[in-house]
Formats: sequence, C-alpha cells, structure tokens
Amino acid sequence: MPTGIQIRDARKQLLDAAERILRREGPSALTSRAVTTEAGCAKGVLHKHFADFDAFLAELVHDRVARIEDQATALRKSAGTGSVADNLNGALMDLFDPVAVAIVGLIIFRDELRARLRHTRPAHSVPVLTEASAMIAAYLTDECEMGRLAADADIDSLALSLIGAGHLLFTARDGTPPDAGAVDKVVTTIIADVVQRRLL
Repeated sequence: MPTGIQIRDARKQLLDAAERILRREGPSALTSRAVTTEAGCAKGVLHKHFADFDAFLAELVHDRVARIEDQATALRKSAGTGSVADNLNGALMDLFDPVAVAIVGLIIFRDELRARLRHTRPAHSVPVLTEASAMIAAYLTDECEMGRLAADADIDSLALSLIGAGHLLFTARDGTPPDAGAVDKVVTTIIADVVQRRLL
C-alpha cells in the first residue's frame, strides 16, 4: 500500500494479519515485515502504532487474554448443564486453537516479549496459560458448589492438569488439532475421581 493513504483501524488490521500468519505458518514466520505485508500496508504503519515489534506482540497477547476472559464467562454459564466432561472438552477445543498455541510458543521463546509482559503481570506466569487455568478453576469451583464434583476436589491441581495436558495434546502434532475423542479421553481421566466421589 502506498504511503500517505490512511488505513482504517490499522491496529486491528495488523493484529488480524498476525493471527492469519500464526494460523497459516506458525510463530517462526511472524516478523514485522510479514505482518505489514499480510496487512497490505507500509512497514512504517506498525511502528506508528507500536513502539517496536515486541510492543506489538504484547498487544497480540493482551488481545488473546481478553478473548479468554470472554470464553470464561461462557464456560461458567454452562455450569450445571450438560456434562462436566463435555463442557471441559468444548472449552479446551476452543481455547487451544492454532493461534493460541502459537502465541504461547512466542511467549516461551522470545525473551524480549516475556520481559515486556513481566511489567504488567506476575513474574512467573505464562500469559494465556495462566488465564486459561483460572478459567477452568472458576468453572470447576461452580460445579463443586452445585454438587456435580466432589466437595473436596483440589480445584487448582485439576485446572493445571487439564490445561497442561490440553496444551500438550494440541502442540504434539504437525499443526493438526487432536480429535474430540482424544481430548475427551484426557479430560475424563483427569476428572474421573472427583466425578465419581460426588456420588459417595
């Protein structure tokens, strides 16, 4: 795109372009030039809106965290309906889309990005995974209060187990997500004890 032409909502256009690249090619392909080329704008547009590329990536992370907060609201509304396993399966399938998995990879492998995120977050947290774990924990707490899980369930450990296992499931492939049956098997195994003991 020639310089001098105003782009409407350039920040959103750049973030959307980054997500398309992550979905299509993964985190190794995400550069400032790739983003501006994908967005169809001059390279200077990115630097007009963001101090540097890591500031742009931090915004990409914050945008994904905001989406998880929306997912958390929907998941908590499902408490008491359907089965706990089905609700968790759906949550993990939605959560670990290719973009989210790629963003976690960026956070882990880019020191500069982690340093920038540390200014606004707890030092040892991994954004996206931390919010995902909180989302699952809040949902499981609601299900405990409704009597659908054992009252003494270790919610934090269950949430960490579900997020850790889910992340491994979705990153252990060649970009192809696991099928619903594989996710269900892991979820059912992790929550089996607290589901069974609610009946005792």
